Parts: sequence; structure tokens; C-alpha cells
Amino acid sequence: MKIGVLKETQKGENRVAISPNIAKLLVSKGFELLVEENAGMASSFKNSDYDSVGASIKNRDVIFKESNVLIKINPFTEEDLKLVQKGQILMSQLYYLSNPELIKAIAETGATAFSMDAMPRISRAQDMDVLSSQSNLAGYKAVIVGANEMTRIFPLMMTAAGTIIPSKVLIYGIGVAGLQAIATAKRLGAVVMATDIRTETKEQAESLGAKFISVDNTGEQSEGGYAKEASEDYARRQKEAVNKSLFEADLVITTAMVPGRKAPVLITEEQVKQMKNGAVIIDLAAAQGGNVEVSEMDKTVVKHGVKIIGSTMAPVSVSTNASELYAKNMYNFLMHLTENNQFKWELEEEITDGTLIVQEGKIRKN
Repeated sequence: MKIGVLKETQKGENRVAISPNIAKLLVSKGFELLVEENAGMASSFKNSDYDSVGASIKNRDVIFKESNVLIKINPFTEEDLKLVQKGQILMSQLYYLSNPELIKAIAETGATAFSMDAMPRISRAQDMDVLSSQSNLAGYKAVIVGANEMTRIFPLMMTAAGTIIPSKVLIYGIGVAGLQAIATAKRLGAVVMATDIRTETKEQAESLGAKFISVDNTGEQSEGGYAKEASEDYARRQKEAVNKSLFEADLVITTAMVPGRKAPVLITEEQVKQMKNGAVIIDLAAAQGGNVEVSEMDKTVVKHGVKIIGSTMAPVSVSTNASELYAKNMYNFLMHLTENNQFKWELEEEITDGTLIVQEGKIRKN
């Protein structure tokens, strides 16, 4: 089986779907690997790194023409689909719930498509979960970016000139990104507070040293491993409970997203007006509409003395590690789907069923 690794074309994207280390593993398993020229350069992987482990460097047209499987990170574009052939297998993050036109276009090519972002949140799939591996890096990077943008330092510091009190950090959303943000901010010496509509996350936040802001003893439950959209009443009560911490915070990081839907607005402009002058907000949900009413995707704006950074590309800024983790997820997924270098097509198996969106031109999920 020939696996084609495509160079990412999305603006600002520095990652690559397969790293040289994973290329070596795939070649050792008997797969033939075709890597688009300079696909890994922005992640510090040279063409020679792939060539030395047995992969072949090819131009884009050859990759599309000769590969049985085409792999990338971001959704296949209109230009990509012009080159896709009937019977090829596509693997990337497709975000199929919010991209019905893309799924229809893939189906019209007669290809088969797996969506990496549709990986079920079950124990068996943890080592294939690209959303978790990339969110982990996003949570870390959000704190680092926030620290750089703040006019204060994080830790308590006692000097001859006086004592500097630690900064206060507030995290919205205690998923993978939120937990890593908590851990990173604590390591840097900040006082950390965290909130989530799911009371089941309280113990996780507190185990990392954060103070959990409770709304009540009922809360909301997760759905398929993700937070579901909160009721209007619960969202109102949560906002009231969190306001005191929000207005005192030096850095706020929001991570709340609902798969296939617009991100919930957690911080309104009216709340921003009441925050500390010089505070910083990192909105990691900017690509899905944003958790902050006044944030803008991939932009830094200043409103009412507060700097709001709409970040969508946090893992891209650490592209070497991000590519390595994504590639490992992809390798584990391929190993799960194949046997003797051929796809098993176990359509009722939970991981296969959850991620197989289009099969031979027929849409399975929409």
C-alpha cells in the first residue's frame, strides 16, 4: 500500500502529518511512503530526513496520482479534490459536522474519507486522538503567550525593594487544553482558578492545584467525552459565580468548544469592561466563533484596557512537537485499521464506525 503525505497549504500552518520517525515505522511495517517535497520543512524536518528512513520524496501531482491513501492535517481543499481519484482513501481532520459541503464534494470524487477529529472519546482510542494531543500543546502555549503579553510576572517574588504578589489566572473549560493550562500556570507560580459546566471536572482541576469555581452541586454532564452545550439558566448562574474571579484575573484562558457547533460565548463585552486594566485573555475557541464576545480570529484586539488574543494556531507555533504527536496518532490509527498492509473494513467496530465519514462515494455520516 502506498501512503502519500501531503504538504499543508492552509495559511499559517507549519505542521506535517507524518514525521520522519513515524515514516521509519511505517516503512518497517511494509508500507511504501511518498512524501511531498518540503512537506516537513516548516516543522524542521528536511527532505533528507525522510529519504534516509526509506520514504520517497515526490512532487504533489505524483503523490495524488500514485497513492492509495492520502494523509494531511487540515481538511482537503477544493484544489486537492480536483486531483483526488475514485477509490483513494483520504485521512485528515474534516470537521464533518460543520462542513457538509466538503463532505458532499469528497463523496462526488468516489473516494473514501476518515475524519481524525471524529475519533471516539474511549480508552481504546486515546493514542489516536489528535484533538487531545494538539489541545495539550495549545493549553501549554496559551499560558506561555499570555505570560509574554502580560505586564506582570507569574510567581511570588520577594526582593529588597518589596514583595511582588503572584498573578491570578482563570481557566474556562477543564478539558485537555484547560488541564495543561492549569498545570503550566501553576508551575510558573500563578494563583490559578478554573471553571467548567461539568462538576465531574472539579477533582481533576484541584489535583493540579487550581481552585474550582462551583456553580452548584448539580452541574451538567459530559456527552461522548465532550462538554455539551449548557442550558441558558445554568450558563447565567455560572457567569455570576465566576465574575468575581474574572474581574480580578491578570490572565484568562478560554477553551470551551462544542463539537460541530459555534463555541459558547462565556465572556461578554460588558464583562470585559469590568476586568482589570492590562488584563490579557487568550481565546482558544476563536476558530469556532470564540468564547469572548469581542475576540477576533487570529487577531489581537484591545477593548476597554484588556488585550484579547483570538488564537487558532497554538500547536502550529510548536510545530515540531505538534507534528510528532499528530504523526504518532496517525500511525496508531493506521495500525488499528489495517492488517497485512490492507484495510480490514470492520464497519461495526466503534473507532472505524465513528471516523469513517464517506465510503466509496457514499456519505455515512452527516
